[in-house]
Amino acid sequence: MNNAYVVAALRTAGGRRGGLLANWHPVDLGAQVINALLKEIDCPPDVIEDVIMGSVSQIGEQAMNVARNIVLASQLPESVPATSVDRQCGSSQQALHFAAQAVMSGSMDVVVAGGVESMTRTPMFSTTTLPQNNGMGHYMSPNLQKRYPNVEFSQFNGAEMLVKRYGLSRRELDEFALESHRRAAEAHKHDAFKNEIVSIEVKDALGNSTGEPHDADQGIRFDATIEGIAAVKPILENGKITAATASQICDGASGVIVCNEKGLKRLGVEPLVRIRQMSVIGHDPVIMLEAPIPATAHALKKSNLSAVDIDLFEVNEAFASVPLAWLSATQVDPDKLNVHGGAIALGHPLGSSGTKLATTLIHALKTKKMKLGLQTMCEGGGMANVTIFENCQTY
Repeated sequence: MNNAYVVAALRTAGGRRGGLLANWHPVDLGAQVINALLKEIDCPPDVIEDVIMGSVSQIGEQAMNVARNIVLASQLPESVPATSVDRQCGSSQQALHFAAQAVMSGSMDVVVAGGVESMTRTPMFSTTTLPQNNGMGHYMSPNLQKRYPNVEFSQFNGAEMLVKRYGLSRRELDEFALESHRRAAEAHKHDAFKNEIVSIEVKDALGNSTGEPHDADQGIRFDATIEGIAAVKPILENGKITAATASQICDGASGVIVCNEKGLKRLGVEPLVRIRQMSVIGHDPVIMLEAPIPATAHALKKSNLSAVDIDLFEVNEAFASVPLAWLSATQVDPDKLNVHGGAIALGHPLGSSGTKLATTLIHALKTKKMKLGLQTMCEGGGMANVTIFENCQTY
């Protein structure tokens, strides 16, 4: 079987809700990333055999197969097909897995995988609330309700369940959030994100360019303090999770080019990383956010590795309780986790976050000259993808 390699990995800088990317249509935003990926390695557009894009809120501007629309808005020819993936927050990580599986099988040689989410223009939960409010029903079918009676599938409830199950204190949660901002600020200060960010022109409300570049993550709070974070009220009554210890609502797009050995020769490029292992599991949909813990154990076992073999980890900071519970269960060195900060500081653009985290991890492995990186994230419905990357440019 062929190997799967990533030869280019890029993302936009995160834009706050209503912020610097708010006036970009998500289709055009995704197209900007694809164009940048092609330019990054001087890739002929007609070499791309498929485009697989993740997006969670596939409604409105992100409806009608957003991936295909992104292709048609990009420099790719009409002959390039595309499909959209929804594995909730892991959508673009799953897109990456599908792309890798295609090139490993040999059915394709060069594929783009990525994701897009404008949480400003397609608000979170709009795919359920809009139909329900207009008499078009709800996703909780009778049989689903019978299996989970009187259960509300809620990420906020799940985050608080993790707090209780792993005995996390409000102070621990707040300190983790502060550290996320501190690490992100340090990474920004030392240009750690420079080679992974696609600079995007800011647009005004009429869609005209302002001439201002957006090339820095907008959510980083350089002046964050533990006192300020501690002053934020909990989201749920009697809870410990706050807006300050949850991921930031964010607009963004990201993508990678994946190929096999034949694709490497055709492109004439050296790979950044080899995809050493990829897996996904289902877990308890009620607590929902705990899945990265068994998923990590599963992936390490499948790849004959242990946690100590991994140099860097990315665990999506949907809520501070997710990586803290993961650290408690895995006993991984915290200094190896989210070394450039995470979604609490950088934002979580839902369907884009999978390849966004992959991009950051891949570039961190390269600059730090480290060998193995593992990425995982919690997903709605109680699932988690895991990807293990092996640096090809260190040894």
